[in-house]
Amino acid sequence: MKSLKKIICAVLSIIMLFCFFCISSAAEETQIRNVIFMIGDGMGYNHLRLAEQEGYTLFMEQGADLAGWSRTRSASSSVTDSAAGATALSCGIRVANRQVCVFPDDTHPGETPRIITENAARHGMHVGIVTSDKTTGATPAAYSAHTSSRDNEKDISSQQLSSGFDLIWGANTSTVTASQAEANGFVYVTNVSGLRALEPGTRSFGQFPSDGWKLSPSKSTPTLEEMTRKSIELLSADAANGFFLMVEGAHIDKISDDTLNNAVDYPSKRADTAEAVKSFDLAVQAAAEFARADGHTMVIVTADHETGDLYYEENTMEYTFHSSGHTGKNVPVFVYGAADLFAEDAAMDNRDFPNLIAARLGWEERFPVADPVPAEPTETPDNDTEKPAKQTLWQRIAAFFRKIGDFIRRLFRR
Repeated sequence: MKSLKKIICAVLSIIMLFCFFCISSAAEETQIRNVIFMIGDGMGYNHLRLAEQEGYTLFMEQGADLAGWSRTRSASSSVTDSAAGATALSCGIRVANRQVCVFPDDTHPGETPRIITENAARHGMHVGIVTSDKTTGATPAAYSAHTSSRDNEKDISSQQLSSGFDLIWGANTSTVTASQAEANGFVYVTNVSGLRALEPGTRSFGQFPSDGWKLSPSKSTPTLEEMTRKSIELLSADAANGFFLMVEGAHIDKISDDTLNNAVDYPSKRADTAEAVKSFDLAVQAAAEFARADGHTMVIVTADHETGDLYYEENTMEYTFHSSGHTGKNVPVFVYGAADLFAEDAAMDNRDFPNLIAARLGWEERFPVADPVPAEPTETPDNDTEKPAKQTLWQRIAAFFRKIGDFIRRLFRR
């Protein structure tokens, strides 16, 4: 009888261990460790329809696990600019137009709002910024700098160089030089061959010609899709705590905003805008493909605002521009890898996104987070990044069982 009890206890112990292993594996399978946040600057819903009308097949909507809307405005206007729009997306606060990641109206003297990329770095995540704009543009600035005006390019570049991020790539700016980048621990790259040669573990600052938004740019320029694929390759390597990547397709806005001698529309505007949308769409597809293969990556695609007041003309049966500037329209949101991030077709404030991401990553922090204004550096900062945050007990247990699972899989492959 005693031996039977021992056998039953042993069997139950094995079953419990097996169940715990399955639960741990399932939790690990659904845990989000990486975030790719993609911003189609100026991209409204009708920009997608225009691109399709111009003959492009888009991945963006068809491939999404979840779709909704983002409400856009700034603290100073119902129509936001890119600086305030991107600050809402990166810091979880509304600021006045042209402000970048600062608290409005001296509400927090001596403090700045923490940027989601800064928080990611505190958690030991790899961090990257990719844009078809200049690296000092309003959107990349809102993921890497704090300044009272988006026009403070030298200040933005200085903070980017001392950020400790793994990669910052975009169109070239006069405020970053090769010697400055190298002094701050970055490999300085200026063309597509240099980009392709980058190895995992290398920090890099990319300054490319400004035609990277095109489907076929100059031979020395990487496309936005190639920059996205390469950045994911580099950031995902040896990323024990995951990575955070922001990708911006800036030229949807730049072309929609381009008035060419104050004309709302001009012959190539529709075609150029559609090409910019398709270029961004290919970058989205690259990110989504990685997310599906990886199983631990969430991709969020949205815009900071709509540009051009695009709508359908019944008489011409075309999508046409009715403004040469930004509008207050809601902009689309598409999600890959997290079908339950919010309710289907829900409309959220643009400042909600940092907390949606924080909750999914399991962070305790909730935005906005106030930090002391950093002291001005007295010397060139070293290349050491902040130490990764300690893992929780659950993370250590999950990592242990993941290693066991990897070991068992390797045995079966032999």
